[in-house]
Amino acid sequence: MTARPAPLTPSGPLPERFHAWFAGHGWAPRPHQLDLLQRAEAGASVLLIAPTGAGKTLAGFLPSLVDLDRRGRPKPGTRPRGVHTLYVSPLKALATDIARNLEKLVAEIGLKLTMETRTGDTSQVRRQRQKLKPPDILLTTPEQLALLIAGKDARQFFSDLRYVIFDELHSLVTSKRGHLLSLGLARLRTLQPEIQTIGLSATVAEPDDLRQWLVLQGRNASPLSDLITVSGGARPDIRILTSEERVPWRGHTALYAMPEIYAAIQAHKTTLLFVNTRWQAELLFQELWRINEDTLPIALHHGSLDVGQRRKVEAAMADNRLRAVVATSTLDLGIDWGDVDLVVHVGAPKGASRLAQRIGRSNHRMDEPSKAILVPANRFEVMECQAALDANYLGAQDTPPLRDGALDVLAQHVLGMAVAEPFRADDLFAEVTSAAPYRDLDRETFDRVIDFVATGGYALRVYERYAKIKLTEDGTWRIAHPRIAQQYRMNAGTILEAPMLQVRLIRGRSKGAIARRGPILGKIEEGFVEALSPGDTFTFAGRVLRFETLHENQCLVSKAVDEDPKIPAYAGGKFPLTTYLAEQVRAMLADPDRWQALPEQVSDWLEIQQRKSLIPGPGELLVETFPNGRMHHMVLYPFEGRLAHQTLGMLLTRRLEKARAKPLGFVATDYAISIWGRGPMGAMIADGRLSLDDLFDEDMLGDDLEEWMADSWLLKRTFRQCAVISGLIEKRHPGQEKTGRQVTVSADLIYDVLRSHEPDHLLMRATWADAATGLLDVARVADLLGRIKHHIVHKDLKQVSPLAVPVMLEIGRERVVGEARDELLAQAAEDAMIAAALE
Repeated sequence: MTARPAPLTPSGPLPERFHAWFAGHGWAPRPHQLDLLQRAEAGASVLLIAPTGAGKTLAGFLPSLVDLDRRGRPKPGTRPRGVHTLYVSPLKALATDIARNLEKLVAEIGLKLTMETRTGDTSQVRRQRQKLKPPDILLTTPEQLALLIAGKDARQFFSDLRYVIFDELHSLVTSKRGHLLSLGLARLRTLQPEIQTIGLSATVAEPDDLRQWLVLQGRNASPLSDLITVSGGARPDIRILTSEERVPWRGHTALYAMPEIYAAIQAHKTTLLFVNTRWQAELLFQELWRINEDTLPIALHHGSLDVGQRRKVEAAMADNRLRAVVATSTLDLGIDWGDVDLVVHVGAPKGASRLAQRIGRSNHRMDEPSKAILVPANRFEVMECQAALDANYLGAQDTPPLRDGALDVLAQHVLGMAVAEPFRADDLFAEVTSAAPYRDLDRETFDRVIDFVATGGYALRVYERYAKIKLTEDGTWRIAHPRIAQQYRMNAGTILEAPMLQVRLIRGRSKGAIARRGPILGKIEEGFVEALSPGDTFTFAGRVLRFETLHENQCLVSKAVDEDPKIPAYAGGKFPLTTYLAEQVRAMLADPDRWQALPEQVSDWLEIQQRKSLIPGPGELLVETFPNGRMHHMVLYPFEGRLAHQTLGMLLTRRLEKARAKPLGFVATDYAISIWGRGPMGAMIADGRLSLDDLFDEDMLGDDLEEWMADSWLLKRTFRQCAVISGLIEKRHPGQEKTGRQVTVSADLIYDVLRSHEPDHLLMRATWADAATGLLDVARVADLLGRIKHHIVHKDLKQVSPLAVPVMLEIGRERVVGEARDELLAQAAEDAMIAAALE
């Protein structure tokens, strides 16, 4: 929300009181802020792309604030006005932060307007009050917008809507949330055709994709919004942590670097520490408090924590009462809090754009350099961090491309529109295809979506519970029963986390029974709790807790002190390694001159690999074979990310089975794949019994892939998600909620029915599309197979190579309690490295 002095003479449509506010702070409006205001005043929709600290948010709100100032307050006795400006954020924390900063600005300028937030944390009482008396500016999320447009009063609520602002647009549009949001925007245009959109983005690879997304699309036309691009910004100050400890071979915890990380916190005012998963956040927080001899105020922030605790952390950050916060992606977009002067990224960022977003939280001003430290968790991550650092200095972006709109999301939206009011299929089809992701949707598929919502599809139409809407005599579609509206509101949205249970602290026990119940600390995975026995300990919400029992949908715990607690294994998962970073890591590996920029222990590792085996050249795939114990191993290094590697590993094992190589299993990391078995794979390649060209032929993505997917649990898992999003399976019902096990059983039964009786069912199509682009990353595997064709290099070795050590350590890991676990793994790695070096 900040603005800085710029050599600009006040001009244009900015009212005098706004100029006075700028002048009172010793500032002047930036050129791009006035440019956006002038274009909006002329009726244009605009995409603003600007670096961190350029005042994007202020620029986005200026047209609204100026128009509201001009409009003034309503006259007594007139109807209540609808919402004027809708601000949509990908994060609840961002909406709250923007509201706090905007309220201060509005008060200082002296504007007479109202603004409120509406997120999943907003109470039901407040939501109802907002509908009766809409604020001038409403800051919300995609899920809440879906609920608002499905309300009976949506037309009145949005009757005065003028602007819709999308913050961090690049992160909103690339997922199913973006598909749902695009449909919501299409409905807003139907309710109020004159609305204008403003998109704000700091990092984007293809601006025209976002420009299309912002404006109404036609069947044979692709209009674009206006574009304002702001260049410049201070060059960031980024370095990779150099630790005196040895960088681990594998793992994602970076525990080896805790002393250096703590020292960095001590040396700065406020530090944001980013990790990629929630369990990493819990572990890092515990380790920092273990060595926090100065008792520095350090907090934890992630999506599973109770909203009350998150708000306390956010307020403390804003007031500069914290020295450090350990966070996940809940804080990596747009947040501008207090005196954050350092970002520490623990683990590789997995993407150049993601790194740019996160380091922008430090010194959140355009003319001051962001400061960041990257802490690689293992040796391959050292190269990935270096590639991300180089990409940031080059200004490279790797945001994912936009996908066609998902059919399960469209089914949910169709039901929501019937909940709002009866609709005609022709009208809704025209509305849906005006949204960029659904621009190319054909009418036949749309009609199948309508039929799915109305009957569940051919194989399920005999079951009344799947009939959500019905066609009436006047030609409109309406909900089949009033209860469906309530069920829709309880299940709307596309964010599907693993089944969660509330974690509630209890105090004391009475004759074996639980006596008093304390506060709710947050939510934890149902699957993790099911593996616990009473008395087991784990860390959560920054505490060590003792599991007591399960009661309904609550995990009851007590305080505990334990030196070796278990860690919650959240299913949020790591981000996939972007194609751009994968290419950069491969290029770095193939260029020995670039190794000098790496820590000595990593460059030595690569040099030993070059002597004892091979470093693959540009465009080459290295395949190593060697015996290890009673097994024969094949290790390959595609550097294409874990998802693509898991798919490739599964397909390769099927082909090796057909070739009588007797594979027993495989393991995949972001960088390599290791397959082991009884057959001498190296000898089979040498004597021609096993052809690498045939093994890696692109036709494996045909019948081999279909056969595997048809029998794979991955497809059932994907179907389960599509079934919940589409509304076929409802996780929540009035007064009750299905457990994760109940959802799984329901989805698996339906999947088996559809696979046997209606394999081309709409949800089966959606499932295959999701699996191909998500869990399986088929397109990336196809690109890999095309790239390495006739460029496969085989090296048959007598023992494990240095480059193979990290992936070999992933095989058959057994949990060893206490510190002995890491010591055993480290010793195994060092022994393998020494053996390779001395050969």
